[in-house]
Amino acid sequence: MTLVERAFDSIERFGLVRKKLYIGYISIVDAQSIQITLATEKTQNSGVYHGGSRYGKGEVGEFIVIESQQSLLFGRITEVRLPDKERKDFTDRTNKSPNLDTIAFAQLLGTIPLDRLSIMQGVSAYPRIGDSVYSAPTELVSLIPILHNKNFDEPQGSTINIGHTSSAKEGQVSVKPEALFGRHCAILGSTGGGKSWTTAHLVEETLKLNSKVILIDPTSEYRNFQSDHVVHLHFGQPVYTAHQSFPSCLPPSNFEESDFIALFDPAGKVQGPKLRAAIKSLRLAAAAPQIAPDGFIRKIDQPKEQYLRLLADPYYAQLVDDPKQPFDFRQLTHQIEQECVWPEAFVRGGRPGQKDPTKWGGESGEFTNCLPLVTRIEGILASDAFSCVFRDQNNPIDGIIDRFFDDPQKKLLRLCMSGVSYEYDARLVLTNALGRLLLNKARQGRFRSKPLLVVLDEAHHFIGKQIGTEDGNIKLNSFDLIAKEGRKYGLNICLATQRPRDLTEGVLSQMGALIVHRLTNDRDRLLIERACGEMDRSAMAFIPSLQPGEAALIGIDFPIPMTVQVKAPFFRPESDGPDYQNNW
Repeated sequence: MTLVERAFDSIERFGLVRKKLYIGYISIVDAQSIQITLATEKTQNSGVYHGGSRYGKGEVGEFIVIESQQSLLFGRITEVRLPDKERKDFTDRTNKSPNLDTIAFAQLLGTIPLDRLSIMQGVSAYPRIGDSVYSAPTELVSLIPILHNKNFDEPQGSTINIGHTSSAKEGQVSVKPEALFGRHCAILGSTGGGKSWTTAHLVEETLKLNSKVILIDPTSEYRNFQSDHVVHLHFGQPVYTAHQSFPSCLPPSNFEESDFIALFDPAGKVQGPKLRAAIKSLRLAAAAPQIAPDGFIRKIDQPKEQYLRLLADPYYAQLVDDPKQPFDFRQLTHQIEQECVWPEAFVRGGRPGQKDPTKWGGESGEFTNCLPLVTRIEGILASDAFSCVFRDQNNPIDGIIDRFFDDPQKKLLRLCMSGVSYEYDARLVLTNALGRLLLNKARQGRFRSKPLLVVLDEAHHFIGKQIGTEDGNIKLNSFDLIAKEGRKYGLNICLATQRPRDLTEGVLSQMGALIVHRLTNDRDRLLIERACGEMDRSAMAFIPSLQPGEAALIGIDFPIPMTVQVKAPFFRPESDGPDYQNNW
């Protein structure tokens, strides 16, 4: 019997309203909340144990069930206080607990119909004064993600175990994969809140299913994953290399013109047009090598006839205008020099100033302005940061992804990016190119039969970024586009970050599920509140006080925010800081 089946069985045997879990009765009702007068028993201590679980019976954050006349209502206690007249009695502290009329305020979250076991968002009918209130059974709380607008009789299918409810380890919380990842997912939390552990645990859970997951690891902290279902790759030379990890490359053929513009960062009004013209000429040289015996097209004092004739051909014109058309990047500096010519030559022996439109002229002197660009290009081509692009051509990532997807035994492909430095924005450009590669495969229908989940750690480094100057500003928006349109192609994304405020609000609003760990920055909490309509101010109030490993689970399929203690992963991430006690 699975954990989910065990929870259903307990509810069937003992019900949802249990006399021992009686809290009190309703004394005030308004449109959004209720006031509860808590039951007072002199001999009863705070909280009780029932069925192996502890119930606070009136503690802040506790879920409750209201027994109304038409249905059961589901809510959560947000505040507990003493009436003003009772506070004087509490000042005289003795060994005996005073008999106090404590009141609690609770938010109404949903409705439980009487004819079936499910939780519907909203309140079908408001409770009445005097209706009884009970602590919600742990089994019911653990099933919130599954019971939302679902029928108990429906088949449950595959689930992902996240952890247990904060109040009881017995209340194991499981979620369907489509509810967690089907509309994208974001794992958010401040440093030390448990974000990395949650990411590792969810990846471990996907390995139990017939899944396909690509984990982009910028810091190499997930290198401990070891299984026959796992493939480890790395770009460059990581400081820490996973066992049986092998190098890979991202050839320039996976780059588009915008990538080269962003990478080489042409400045001014001369360098940008010359760089684009050089790329266009080299595309033609690659498609028609007969006009470029040296690998590049010579233009200085050369005839235009053959060049213009090929550009007039629709076949070559389409290739030249295609930003994905590959070219020989090694000839880029030579081609830039050839582009710095006068558009027309002067007729020899003709009238003064007479021009020959069939030939290019001599050097225009513009190459002097392009020398900083040429120096930057040569520096990038020789840089170790781009060795996996311009020098190492073994094991291209494109083919590896195809083989991984076609191999039924492989479920996780981890790509370590820690060996790629931030020099020349290398890590940003490579990760963006990788995201576009995956999106292009998705648009071709590659992932329709089996959805692909891409887990992007440290997402704030790659989402909503742009590089270049004002003259050539390029947006690195591959993962932004995946968040906006990848779902309909079977490509889903899971973002993990400790800085939600650095993500664009548009991307965050596309996340159908949020796992929110402790957040202390008010800007982070405000951004999440705006991006997710289900997250109201009362739920956000619990976020700063969450313990490490504890998270709020919210989203489209989880309109009732609940707090979960995430299960510790078996393959723990290497995210600890330096050990000062042993090394200092």
